Amino acid sequence: MAIHRKRFRVEEAIVGEMPSPEMIEEAAPMHNEIMAELRAIRAQMAKGTVPLSGSAAMAAIDASTAHELSEARTMLDTYRAQIEQCDKLKVELDLIHDAIDRTKREIATLHGKSFDGGEMAKVNGELGAVVGGTEQATQQILEAAESIDQAASAMSKAQSADQQKRLADDIQERVISIFEACNFQDLTGQRISKVMTTMKFIEQHINAMMEIWGGVDAIKAHVPAPADTRSDDEKLLNGPKLAGDVGHASQDDIDALFD
Repeated sequence: MAIHRKRFRVEEAIVGEMPSPEMIEEAAPMHNEIMAELRAIRAQMAKGTVPLSGSAAMAAIDASTAHELSEARTMLDTYRAQIEQCDKLKVELDLIHDAIDRTKREIATLHGKSFDGGEMAKVNGELGAVVGGTEQATQQILEAAESIDQAASAMSKAQSADQQKRLADDIQERVISIFEACNFQDLTGQRISKVMTTMKFIEQHINAMMEIWGGVDAIKAHVPAPADTRSDDEKLLNGPKLAGDVGHASQDDIDALFD
C-alpha cells in the first residue's frame, strides 16, 4: 500500500513537481515487463541465439512458402504427366478391346455360317460327290471305249451286212453312253462352285481379321519358319501343276531325255 507523505513548498521549489504516487504505481508494472524482456534477450544472447527481427522473419516465411510452392508445383507436374500416360494407355487399351471385339465377331460369323457341323458336312459331302461322280463317269467312259474298240475290231471281220449293222448300232450306243457320262462335268462344276463360295466366304473373314491386327505384313512377322515334315517319297509327289507354275518339267523336256 502506498504511503502518502506531505510535501513542502521548499521541496517543490528545489526538485520541481514530483510524480504523484499513483503515477509511480502505474509505471512499476511496465518497468518490470521491460526488465523481464531485457533479461530474456540477455539469456538468448548468452546461448548464441538471437531472435529474428520482423523483416528477417518475413523473409524466412517467404522462403519457406516459396519452397513449399515449388514442391507443390513439382508434384502437380508429376501427377499431370501420370494422368497423360494413363490417358494414352486407355486409348491403347480401347483399341485392343475394339480389335478383340471385332475379331470375335468375325470368328462368330465364321463359326455360325461356315465352321459349324452342318456347313462343313455339306462341304465335305459336295467334295465327296465330286470325287464319286468323277470316278463313276471315268469308269463308264472307259467301259464304253473298250466296247467300241471291240465292236470296231469285230466289224472289220464281219461278213454279212446284218452283223455289221448290229456292230455299228452297238458302237453308236456306246458313244451315246460316253456323252451321257460327260455330263458329270456340269454337276462337278456346280458342286465345286458351292465349295468355292464357302471358301471365299471364309477367306474374306480371315482377311478381315488379319486387317484388324495390322494386315498381312504384320501377320507374316509372327509366322514361324516353315518346316517340311514330308518323307522323301512324299516330297516327290507334288501332283499336277497348274497353268503358270514354274519349276516343273514339261513333256518336251522329258521327251528330250530319250532323244
